[in-house]
Amino acid sequence: MVKALALLLALCASGPAAAQCRLALALALDVSSSVDASEHLLQRRGLAAALNDADVRRAILSGAPRHVALAAYEWSGRDQHQMLLNWTVLDGDTSIDGAVAAILSPPRSHDNFPTALGYALGYGATLLARGPDCTRRVLDVSGDGRNNEGFAPDLAYQHFPFAGVTVNGLAVLNDNPALAGYFEREVIRGPRAFVEVSQGYEGYREAMTRKLFREINDLVVGQTLQIQKDPRG
Repeated sequence: MVKALALLLALCASGPAAAQCRLALALALDVSSSVDASEHLLQRRGLAAALNDADVRRAILSGAPRHVALAAYEWSGRDQHQMLLNWTVLDGDTSIDGAVAAILSPPRSHDNFPTALGYALGYGATLLARGPDCTRRVLDVSGDGRNNEGFAPDLAYQHFPFAGVTVNGLAVLNDNPALAGYFEREVIRGPRAFVEVSQGYEGYREAMTRKLFREINDLVVGQTLQIQKDPRG
């Protein structure tokens, strides 16, 4: 009886804590050899600007006290993964400022490895599995090419812990206009999964802003993304 009561109390105590997190969001940035130095800079700065966007900040903080937890990493070859930001609770402007700084600060992790998209997905699933217990778990994968090394995305989905995880994609269209279709067929997965498109890395900031706003608000297709146009372009 005492053990049963202790277990019940423990479950009751853990419930509200878990309920405080409404979204665990892991961001995966492509640094394979197809991404040159200027494109890498556009990607890093674009993500930082998207997090810094007033509407995105408002979306992050509007759910208080149910917060958003964020992590970010770079990916390229089979074993080339580098954390930019470990799991961080975004519960105020100070924590968002810290996340933006963490994403901008580190040097590029790799620049001469292929596109091992299956490995990138597996790494993200493992990251989410050891992350906070949130109502929703989302992996956000950016990339400008198809998998060309190691196992494909379908094998990642078979062998890594993707139960309860939604995978969204951001397809950067450079020389491959069919990449969005590839992401639709092979990459995205789970409830309300979607692909956002960037026209080259020049459009990355706007595409990531739209994507984060939609993910944080858990919007479905057809709902209006009411993001204010940044006068700075």
